[in-house]
Amino acid sequence: MKFLVRLLRRNEGKGYWVLNARIYSFLLWGLTNPKVLSPGSTLSQMLRIGVQALPMASLVALSVGFILAMQASTELGKLGADSFIPDLVSLSLMRELGPLLIAIIVVGRSGSAVTAEIGTMKVNEEIEALRVMAISPVRYLVVPRYLALVIMLPILTIFGNCIGLAGGWAVCAGTLDMPTSFYIKHAVDRPELWDLYSGLIKSVVFAHIIITIACHQGLNVEDGAQGVGRATTNSVVFSILWIIISDAILTGLFFFVS
Repeated sequence: MKFLVRLLRRNEGKGYWVLNARIYSFLLWGLTNPKVLSPGSTLSQMLRIGVQALPMASLVALSVGFILAMQASTELGKLGADSFIPDLVSLSLMRELGPLLIAIIVVGRSGSAVTAEIGTMKVNEEIEALRVMAISPVRYLVVPRYLALVIMLPILTIFGNCIGLAGGWAVCAGTLDMPTSFYIKHAVDRPELWDLYSGLIKSVVFAHIIITIACHQGLNVEDGAQGVGRATTNSVVFSILWIIISDAILTGLFFFVS
């Protein structure tokens, strides 16, 4: 494993796929030597990338729950099918809107911050200083952030789903006089475990896309402060683009498999 790490080090930060290979080589190495993964740095990044994004993610999820319930009540009410509103809200959040919207919020808040932070270090030659001290920038900077986001984005997604369901409940209980017990029963009973798992699988894939693009853009910053701004913009645009593309691919895959 150490040989593979040394082999990839020559091209460190040069290409996106090389960066991915470097990340996974360190993750595999960390299975036998946990110190390689820097648990303290990973925990710190989990707080910065994940925990501090909770307020914004919660607000978005609550708004989405409100919107889903209100739009559903408008159309389903015409058919006398208000009882299906909890089903629609829960399924929409778990399968699609929860993972997708939370990921986009994380892109704007945390992905851009990672790119700007690493890009500024590149401009200030701190990345080169790490290499001079024989410290791999990928192991020291990228791997903790990768682990942090892969762990925290599914957690944020589950938390956002719960907040979104609460938003749907507020509309159903406040405007439709729907009993709370009825809403909870339908919102919990209608989705299957696969609906939850499919959303979590999407969130893990989105986390990989967000953090690898953010770190790759940061490690390849050029032209000083203008380069940092350009890399941050590219990070957000490319991340959202590939999140939507991967979401469409995964949705199609899950549709045909199930």
